[in-house]
Amino acid sequence: MLLFVAACGRKITPLPPDAPQPLSEIPIDTVPPAAEVLPKTDTLPPVIVTTDTPAVAIDMPRAVVVGAARLSEYLPLLKDKTIGLVVNQTSVVHETHLVDTLRSLGVRIRAIFAPEHGFRGTADAGEKIADGKDPGTGIPVISLYGSKRAPSAADLAGVDWILFDIQDVGTRFYTYISTMHEVMQACANNGVKCMVLDRPNPNGHYVDGPILESAQKSFVGMHPVPVVHGMTIGEYARMINGEGWLSGGATCDLTVIPCVHYDHDTPYEIPIKPSPNLPNNRAIYLYPSICYFEGTVVSVGRGTDLQFQTIGHPALPEQLYPYRFTPVPKPGAMQPPLLNERCNGLNLSLLEPDSLRERRRIDLSYVIEAYRHFPDKGNFFLKTNFFDKLAGTAQLRAQIVAGKSETEIRTSWNTGLQQFMQIRKKYLLYPDFRPDRF
Repeated sequence: MLLFVAACGRKITPLPPDAPQPLSEIPIDTVPPAAEVLPKTDTLPPVIVTTDTPAVAIDMPRAVVVGAARLSEYLPLLKDKTIGLVVNQTSVVHETHLVDTLRSLGVRIRAIFAPEHGFRGTADAGEKIADGKDPGTGIPVISLYGSKRAPSAADLAGVDWILFDIQDVGTRFYTYISTMHEVMQACANNGVKCMVLDRPNPNGHYVDGPILESAQKSFVGMHPVPVVHGMTIGEYARMINGEGWLSGGATCDLTVIPCVHYDHDTPYEIPIKPSPNLPNNRAIYLYPSICYFEGTVVSVGRGTDLQFQTIGHPALPEQLYPYRFTPVPKPGAMQPPLLNERCNGLNLSLLEPDSLRERRRIDLSYVIEAYRHFPDKGNFFLKTNFFDKLAGTAQLRAQIVAGKSETEIRTSWNTGLQQFMQIRKKYLLYPDFRPDRF
């Protein structure tokens, strides 16, 4: 009899939550406790199918279990406690929002804290979010992207735990990690415990980019890390604590509920878009390379159906930038840059997500070439110097203006990246990507 081995592609989706039960009856499962470093992801034993045709051995990888789905790991900690939740539209286990799941289990929720884009994830980038109430539950929704960036002492009065469960994309300028920093600071200042329910990082398979310089610190970059840090949000929280980045020497009482069956080489398909203008994995993989354009006059497709999957400007040469698009008001981009202007650009939606993922590096060619071909170079970069905030340094802009090659620019990052890798490894909860891939 012949034996053929069929390799399965890994399709990763969150598992459904445990069936609702009273807190006292939730069993403790057998997955590793939150404080332990998870072992290398294994696979199920091969399944041998015996039929009239040759047997087939199928290697079945186990599905990733996100932290929020591990109810029996953290529900006992919440018994008879009052909590606040930092959540948005991605805070879902299977098809049920975490707010509804915890309420059905009798957990007392005092408030929902909303990051950039709001609790429902529909607001424009940078749009101020107002306080309100969740219409489905009546729970107060307190904005952390409006008049304040952190919960106040009054917001946290009577709260025992803050739970943070938001899907991140692994870049320094994506503001959810800045919100997490501010929440951890507030928890430390007010004696409230903080729990991060971890989720995979779709860009967690590499580390790249310049290290943030202190002069460029802002809400799109608060810490001395590269643009792509290669950490899950739970690992990043451990680094904020461990490196002493909270002000006043404070330390947050932090618990991280890790994912299971995940490592830093695991592909992860985002089930819900993490913000209005990152609609799919292709956009998420391109984001570290083309977000720099947000500090220039070039559009990244806001106000189109190819957000972060196209770049363009009316002044770019048509023969080199043959794709045409016109930004118009759309949900999540009601006033997009270059509104109603016909742009000459590149259609990056033709690139395969898997090929983008396997690049494992920031592609500077997009911004270097756009600057080189832009006729009015003095007005390519915004006068606000937001490009420098995104890059974390003024050096990158100067290098591009000076005509430096991508190889020369990348060489200038090497020392900082090597130093960061040594810091990063202290806080990893999962097996790292293979060394030959850094």
